Amino acid sequence: MRASPRVAALTIALTLASCGGGGGSSGGSSGGGTSAPGPTPPSTPTAVYTAPALEALTVAEVQRIIAQAAGEAQARGRPAVIAVTDRVGNVLGVFNMNGAPVKMLTSRLTGTGVLNDVDVDVQGIEVVAVIGALAKALTGNYLSSGGNAFSSRTASMIVQANFPPSPGTVGLESGPLSGVQFSQLPCSDLNTRFNAAGGVSAFIGPKRSPLGLAADPGGFPLYKNGVLVGGIGVIAEPDYAFDTNVTDLQVDDEEAIALAGIQGFAPPDAITADKITVDGTALRFSDMRVTDLSPLKTDFAAINNTLGGLVAVTGYSNGGIIAGTPYGTEASGYRQATSAEFAFPDAFVLSNGGGTNRYPIRAGSDAAAVGQPLSAAEARAVLEEAYAVMRHARGQIRRPLDSRAQVTISLVDTYGDVLGVVRAPDAPIFGTDVSLQKARTVAFFSNPVAAQQLLDDPDAEIADFLQRARVFFNDANAFTGKTAFGARSIGNISRPHFPDGEAARPEGPLSRPIADFSPFATGLQIALVKSNLLQHALFVQGAPFSDTPAQCTLVPPAPTGQRRLANGMQIFSGAVPIYRGSTLVGAIGVSGDGIDQDDMISFLGAHNGGARVGGIGNAPIDIRADKIVIPVGAGVRLRYVNCPFAPFLDTNEQNVCEGK
Repeated sequence: MRASPRVAALTIALTLASCGGGGGSSGGSSGGGTSAPGPTPPSTPTAVYTAPALEALTVAEVQRIIAQAAGEAQARGRPAVIAVTDRVGNVLGVFNMNGAPVKMLTSRLTGTGVLNDVDVDVQGIEVVAVIGALAKALTGNYLSSGGNAFSSRTASMIVQANFPPSPGTVGLESGPLSGVQFSQLPCSDLNTRFNAAGGVSAFIGPKRSPLGLAADPGGFPLYKNGVLVGGIGVIAEPDYAFDTNVTDLQVDDEEAIALAGIQGFAPPDAITADKITVDGTALRFSDMRVTDLSPLKTDFAAINNTLGGLVAVTGYSNGGIIAGTPYGTEASGYRQATSAEFAFPDAFVLSNGGGTNRYPIRAGSDAAAVGQPLSAAEARAVLEEAYAVMRHARGQIRRPLDSRAQVTISLVDTYGDVLGVVRAPDAPIFGTDVSLQKARTVAFFSNPVAAQQLLDDPDAEIADFLQRARVFFNDANAFTGKTAFGARSIGNISRPHFPDGEAARPEGPLSRPIADFSPFATGLQIALVKSNLLQHALFVQGAPFSDTPAQCTLVPPAPTGQRRLANGMQIFSGAVPIYRGSTLVGAIGVSGDGIDQDDMISFLGAHNGGARVGGIGNAPIDIRADKIVIPVGAGVRLRYVNCPFAPFLDTNEQNVCEGK
């Protein structure tokens, strides 16, 4: 069933006004066990990954996709906004049918945001519906790869308070990617922006999303010759919702319209989400079937300027149709690394479109805070060792079974400055931004300045979350550097029940109470960026506001000018802080192929990198968050990492994180 518009409509108003107020496989962070692959990669490593073929949508193909979707919308009497993107997020065309929703419903809740340091009442704010279509297109696109095809319905299933979401699962833990919906944010300093002037960097990705990732069905990936080339998103009703019950099938017009659009560009059947299981539960791809569709209409000329027309979207498109940019080319912003950039010949890096690596491996900038920052050699060792672990690991969400994991790996210093980003060639795009969010999140909350940074945010709601955390931990000095928090630890305390999923328990201190919680109102995560989202939404709809700055949150900047959470906070697993002795010096974040795999790659990358160069590594065992026991019931210990029990394809090693 679809959640009611009153409860579940995500407009910016819901997101902004409702911000107040671990699980996994065996393995841990202490004890005995065998060692993982590495350290020290071979001097001339061989390639184990094949880069995707250089495919992209043509203008004629974008026209056909739009015509097919619009024809289905016409047959159903549901005029729609239809958006198409390429794999790196460039908007290839937006078609607005006559009578399509102009605005998305606002929340009936009240609240305030902070915009340009001024309190702003956000009750009753409406936003243009087109940004929902864009977010859906980017969701199906960014969550997918050559080994998995996910839709915005899949996203709905994996971000809710219980997994799988249904009235009968209130005692189960949160979705495995709970929190991923607040990635790809419009304020992200990693995600790129539409450049109407063109130029060499015009089409580099990953492009930002106006609302993050969507949990509302109606977004699918697009494939050409079996290669992921983009996504389609549809808005035909003015509520931006999520599916609260996966035990039934919806008749969803938006999903049917989008499904019509992907005909001829559908993913291979073997990799759709319903072929992939998480904790024994098959994911959902679509509740609609091809047999539900009307006869396809493919003639764009027959619908253009009759059923509707192409529209410009401020900050995203100039109103025409353009061809896609092939992922893997310099122009796309993702390309193969040179031998000087990275040791592994199959690695990919992010480029500026003109040949320059956007995030080359480098030393930390935070000597004033840590004394001896991470050196370039140390940064290289951690990234290479994490990449080496990934190459051995079995992917969780890839088909065929026993495919190698493919992820993005990001490294930061304690200011949040990026010390390097590297990825497998077919890692999902969403993991680029998310891996950096994760790294920055654990570096932030493990940092001695974290509490003061939260207090210095001009939104008083942020300080309220800090106070709740201090009460929760019974520690007036929580978040002052005494504890090393992994991303899984932050996830533990950001869920609407603590312990996660146990009904009738109170929420974690960084979450909203379950009565107020939704995938679009998670707690501190959204509270930190609500003013950025509001400002951007007003900018897109033509209000007299400038666009949100390219750094998220209002916490004070570090001495370099870098905000420590400059692309937002993330609250699901896959990152650990890095220490030199007892001093925090940075963090590594991983995202793309299963949360336990992400945990393992980050944790072993930090350990093996430290073993290779000496002097750095994982946090001292006695300060890790899994030493904290919360007095709930018989006592609940926070988690630090969860690693798969037997994760590697080419060895029989088990418990590979033990003792590190």
